[in-house]
Amino acid sequence: MNYETKIRYDVVGNRNKFLFASLAATLIGILSLFIFQLNLGIDFKAGSNMDVSTTKAVTQQEVNDVLKSVGYESLAPTVGGQNNDRISIRFNDVLDQSESNAVTAALKAKFGEDIDTEVNVVSPDIARELGIKTIWAILIASLGIMLYVMIRFEWRFALAANISILYDSFIVVAVFSIFRFEVDLPFIAAVLTTLGYSINDKIVIFDRIRENLRFASVKNESQLAELVNASIWQTMARNLYTVLTVVIVTVCIFLLGSPSIKMFSLALLVGLISGAYSTIFVASPLWYLFKRNQKQKPKVAAKPTP
Repeated sequence: MNYETKIRYDVVGNRNKFLFASLAATLIGILSLFIFQLNLGIDFKAGSNMDVSTTKAVTQQEVNDVLKSVGYESLAPTVGGQNNDRISIRFNDVLDQSESNAVTAALKAKFGEDIDTEVNVVSPDIARELGIKTIWAILIASLGIMLYVMIRFEWRFALAANISILYDSFIVVAVFSIFRFEVDLPFIAAVLTTLGYSINDKIVIFDRIRENLRFASVKNESQLAELVNASIWQTMARNLYTVLTVVIVTVCIFLLGSPSIKMFSLALLVGLISGAYSTIFVASPLWYLFKRNQKQKPKVAAKPTP
């Protein structure tokens, strides 16, 4: 069959390498979650976060000394802003009014009376509720995507797409677990955004596979593999250019953006790369396996003419 494209690499023929590599990455992620768990931010873990604005540049060591003087030695405050005049301090415990006033008084004594402080407190109940709602959000988004693909295509496309986008989401979680990056609400937004970009790439290839199926006569496994490979390479440039465009913007945000959105851009970057990989090396081979094992309907014998 002639698909008017050059198959530069046999993705389907080498599917086991990529599927086993993806399975290994998943197992490593599961192991990391069991051993290290997630470095939950204040959004999902009870505690307090104090944001401080000063009128002069400060150093992290100065902030550490202030916190040590009031009994908080193990914290890791973040100093940022254009002139290093903003301080973010995360407390693992919920601060009461007296504790908050003690920290504020110590900061004013060190950096001046004209500083501004804002304290955000997350109770254990709110943290638990946010965690449950986050899980439901990802599950509902995945189910909605699966139903959409089933309506537009068929269940084999939907199953392959859902497995691969859940893999993309899990890879983002696993990377943050392994490297101990903080998980907060922007991280969840990045995971949900990853689902959207990932399914978009997969729809492009699946649509091309469906179009090729309509005009091709597939009689055996080798022809089906050729069809999937041709569909991948026919859409390769479009998928790569789309992902590369978003990756460039995301990298710029990560390098030049404020500290508050760095983890969002990093999570999105990991998800984009994983999504581009899974579209080619996970979703398409999985659909091939599901389609290959499809039971052919027996042909009805023609009735003899009298």
